[in-house]
Formats: sequence, structure tokens, C-alpha cells
Amino acid sequence: MVDICHGNEQSHIMKTKTETILKVMHVLAWIAFIGLSIEAGAILTAYGVSWFNPIAAKDLYRGMNLYDLSQYDFWLYTQMVSYIVALLVVKAYAVYLIIKIMMKVKLQNPFTVEIATRLETISYVLFGGVVISLICKVQVDWLQKHVRDFQISWIGENAGEFIFMAGLVFIISQVFKRGVELQSENELTV
Repeated sequence: MVDICHGNEQSHIMKTKTETILKVMHVLAWIAFIGLSIEAGAILTAYGVSWFNPIAAKDLYRGMNLYDLSQYDFWLYTQMVSYIVALLVVKAYAVYLIIKIMMKVKLQNPFTVEIATRLETISYVLFGGVVISLICKVQVDWLQKHVRDFQISWIGENAGEFIFMAGLVFIISQVFKRGVELQSENELTV
């Protein structure tokens, strides 16, 4: 009898730890979503200001200097800002989908079709980030050859991160799909 009570107590402690971790992750996901949204908004605002005051392109956001590019060709400058914002939006949307998952997941029954589908959607969104990142990388490489003093190294180099995350989330979504199948089979046999 003592062993059973001790086992239930350990199960309760593990459940409480897991629930706490999920709550903390939920808060951190909201912070990441808000931060990415603010960053995208700040870049768009600075871009809008740079339409009327080109000097604003010297410090677009956190030291990002696209002034030479804006002076070379405003359309190319607009494209680069669009890539940067698109990458931030992809990240923010992926985090938003994670938030939606965290709101739906129940520890008693974590394997649901809805969660598996959302995980798969996240992997596709992240793969979209791969495509945007690769296009951006090609554009940056071309610009560095044609625009004097154009030096941006971090833009477009996120493709590896996006590929890794997309692949990982896709694998997890497939595990969840299999979990749903096994759970359904177990319910049918009972």
C-alpha cells in the first residue's frame, strides 16, 4: 500500500512540474511573440520615416544601416526591408501557432489531431522562412557585389536555422500523428 501511495505522489509531482514548465513556456512564447511583433513594427515604422527622411535608413533598427542601399536604389532598399520584416513575421506567426497549441494541449490526452495538424502547419510556416531566407541571401550576395559599402552578413543566413526547426517540428508532428493513431486504437480495444 505504501508503494502505491508513493508512486501516486511521484506521478503528481511530475504532473505538477510538467504543468509548471508548460505555463512558463506559455509566458515565454507570449514574450517572444510580442518582441518579434514589436521588432517588425519598429522596422516598418523606421522604413516609413525613411521615406521622408532618408537619414533614418542609417539606423533602421538597432544599428541596422541600410542608408547606402536606400541611396543606391530605393526599390532594392524596400525589397531588403520587406525580407527582414517577412522573416520576423514568419517567426512571430510560428510562435503564435505554438501559443495556440499550448492553449489546447491537455496532459491527460496530449495526442490530438488538432495538435498534430498545428505542429505540421508550424513546420510549413518555418519552411516558408527557409524560402524567404534563401531568396534574401541571394539578394544580399548580389547587393554586396554591386552596392558600395553594403555590408550585411546576418540577413539571409537564417536558412539553416529555419531548415533545422522546420524539420524538427515536422518530425514531432508525425510523432503526434502516430500518437493519435495509437490512442484511437487503444480506445477501440477497450
